[in-house]
Amino acid sequence: MSAPRALARLQFHAGFTLDDAVDVVGYYARLGVSHLYASPILRARAGSTHGYDIVDCHEVNPEIGGEDALRRLVASLRSRGMGLVVDIVPNHMGVGVENAWWMDVLRHGRESRYAGYFDIEWQAPDPLLKGRLLLPILGAGYEQTLRDGHVCLARRRDEWMLRVYDDHLPLSPASSAALGGEAQAMHDPGTGEGRAALHALIERQHYRLAFWKLASDMVNYRRFFDINELAGLRIERTAVFEDTHKTIFRLYAEGLIDGVRCDHVDGLADPRRYCRQLRHRLETLRIRRPPEAPRGAAYLVVEKILAPDETLRLDWRTDGTTGYEFMDQVSAVLHDENGEAPLTGLWRKLTGESADFGTQAVRARRQILVDSFEAELDRTARALFTAARADIVTRDVSLAAIRRVLVELLVHFPVYRTYAGGAGRDAYDEAVFARAVEGALRTIRLEDSDLLHLVARWLGGEAPRSLPPGPVRRARERALAMFQQSTSPVAAKAVEDTAGYRYGRLLSRNEVGVDAASLAIAPEHFHRHCAERAATLPHNLLATATHDHKRGEDFRARLAVLSEVPQRWIVTVDRWRSRHAGFRQRAEGRMAPSAADELILYQMLVGAWPHGLSPDDVDSVERFATRIAAWQRKALREAKRWTRWTSPNEPYEDACEDFLRSVLSSESAAEVAAFASYIAVPGAANGLAQAVLRLTTPGVPDLYQGTDYWDFSLVDPDNRRPVDFLARAVSLERDAAPPDLLPVWRDGSIKQAVIARLLRLRQAHPDLFARGSYRPLAAEGPAAGHIVAFVREWRGQRLAVAVARHTAGWLAGAETPAIPDERWEGTTLHLPEGQWTGVLTEGRLETVATGRGAPASAAAVFGGLPVAAWISLRAS
Repeated sequence: MSAPRALARLQFHAGFTLDDAVDVVGYYARLGVSHLYASPILRARAGSTHGYDIVDCHEVNPEIGGEDALRRLVASLRSRGMGLVVDIVPNHMGVGVENAWWMDVLRHGRESRYAGYFDIEWQAPDPLLKGRLLLPILGAGYEQTLRDGHVCLARRRDEWMLRVYDDHLPLSPASSAALGGEAQAMHDPGTGEGRAALHALIERQHYRLAFWKLASDMVNYRRFFDINELAGLRIERTAVFEDTHKTIFRLYAEGLIDGVRCDHVDGLADPRRYCRQLRHRLETLRIRRPPEAPRGAAYLVVEKILAPDETLRLDWRTDGTTGYEFMDQVSAVLHDENGEAPLTGLWRKLTGESADFGTQAVRARRQILVDSFEAELDRTARALFTAARADIVTRDVSLAAIRRVLVELLVHFPVYRTYAGGAGRDAYDEAVFARAVEGALRTIRLEDSDLLHLVARWLGGEAPRSLPPGPVRRARERALAMFQQSTSPVAAKAVEDTAGYRYGRLLSRNEVGVDAASLAIAPEHFHRHCAERAATLPHNLLATATHDHKRGEDFRARLAVLSEVPQRWIVTVDRWRSRHAGFRQRAEGRMAPSAADELILYQMLVGAWPHGLSPDDVDSVERFATRIAAWQRKALREAKRWTRWTSPNEPYEDACEDFLRSVLSSESAAEVAAFASYIAVPGAANGLAQAVLRLTTPGVPDLYQGTDYWDFSLVDPDNRRPVDFLARAVSLERDAAPPDLLPVWRDGSIKQAVIARLLRLRQAHPDLFARGSYRPLAAEGPAAGHIVAFVREWRGQRLAVAVARHTAGWLAGAETPAIPDERWEGTTLHLPEGQWTGVLTEGRLETVATGRGAPASAAAVFGGLPVAAWISLRAS
């Protein structure tokens, strides 16, 4: 076993432990999955529901069962010939009192053995921060916090510590040694003298306490995005790399894990070096693995969001990405480009907003830099300023001018990051910078244009290693690393978490890694992407749902139908807006919800409306409304128009929730349910098509927990709700054929049946999927445009796959996603010649070559389903 056949992603936390996973191994084995794919398993902050806030890299998280439970899980997997891939977090750690390394830095400052583990700027320009670490953990201003007694001296475990709220922070050894038995009374924050003494003691520490809102302006450690509780690691240092990966390497060497998914690789100073170093270490450990462990190379994928024209560098020695680009491509091929103009027109008419998504993203980047990344911006600007001052030719360049130029580059940067190193930029990164400079020239001050070109040259246009060793070269290298680490968090916060919540033309295209500016792609473009993946990264992960998705995979598949019926949607929205005018309220000087927020809400309601939910079922509608309300509050804050996380506008948020609940408690709920029902069947056809393409195109399919049934989840934490594995086990045990499940398609068992049959096919013919060629199949006839089809082939084994798309004209308002044969009248598919056996249906086909190939009627190929797969194990 080398690369996995198929992964099943599970989210571990105190409510779903490694031992709980043991109970579902049998289910996934019967489904046909080869590997479980675990969220981070190392010790995270207490109560973490995601595991990305690791506080101890040397221990399997006891909240999920610890290493003993991990061994039980792996034993269960091995007994069924399965493996385990785990998520690792090389970019950052959770910081606070649970992190012993962080506490040691607070105690000893720059003298701590772990001071070099974290990406801390010890020489900050603020004199109060020189040699000190900013701790933005106070809930109010510093003086007020002292006066309220939330900071005081306390005795704990036979040592003096600083108690801040309910946590205890260490004191430096020197200041602690100077405290006597009366220290607590002398530092009593309840008296003026005590507060003065307490303040003086705090000022002697290696950290500075501050109001949490100061973080974005002043923080002097690299964060994960703008999250104060996640501090960046200097993973490029070999000692840090080895120490943070020590347990992961041991688990791999002992045969407990078989591969890793690297989180947020773009946050690292040098992703290429890291990935190659990781691959090398895993290869050297492979010979130590026990005989019962798989002998193939470790599976290694990286979380990386690619631009539409960007490819993953092959010299990183990874197996690929985690599949966001596939999520984009498979979604786009199921959308109808004819809906773009009317849907764009609706958005512009209602909102008065003419800006396209690209313009929205640029605006969001500019806002994000001010709102969330001032400190990071200043730090990068100072690094560039140091580089300028280090060279006599540029010593007259001002810090203010560099900062202005840097802002415009970041605002117009077209990808998540570049990867220039000592050799400078490659051809692709050079083109990226050219686009960034072109954009910046449109908005920059005229007198800064020469400096813009100069800064672009410093940032990898000129190879740092071409410079002689010395301060200029060191400063350029540091500035380049800091710039490249800053572009990806700015992009993520601006594109995914701001513009994606502002721009509401069609929410099915507002997703992590998706190009929301593009509504649809043609089948030939989808085929090109698949063929390229087969040729370059055949084991790339293929995802359509993740722990980070904004909307569930079948939610997006249903909303895609709006691109096929835009006029009906426009009429419906206009009617609803008129009917619900009385539900809107004035809040903080504006009507709530705004037109944009209202249109976005309507899409959420029809997209997420559960199958079988009756608008008369008050309790169930209330539960649905509560889920949508939680999403809505988060979405409004992420959009950062009228409210935000740092300064919530609760009157506006409350008015929007009132509007939502009024809609769902009136006769309008029936109309929402009716429209959701109207698009539900073609949406289900899209969902099945999406699943089939994920399971059959080149790559390794990833099955996110629970998505073996219909997935109408919302953004986290909604997409991490408990999964009913018992119901899934029962329906899988019945092993019904997909056509037999058409009458009960709403319960999700038809999707499970399709997935199970294709996963078992992958299990029976692994080389066909792992190594087989990919070739598009031609369709002819009046319905040819409704088909995406291809054939995979390996040494006489052939798989023909076809999915229907754009079926709203046939299925909208229908009872089931069965496609009547007459819809395919006159349409044929040119399969290779041979004898074919149905995978999803029970039939057989024989195709005979003619002058134009081996035509088969589309009706026979699909057999009433919206998806088809046929296997031929020998040529005629």
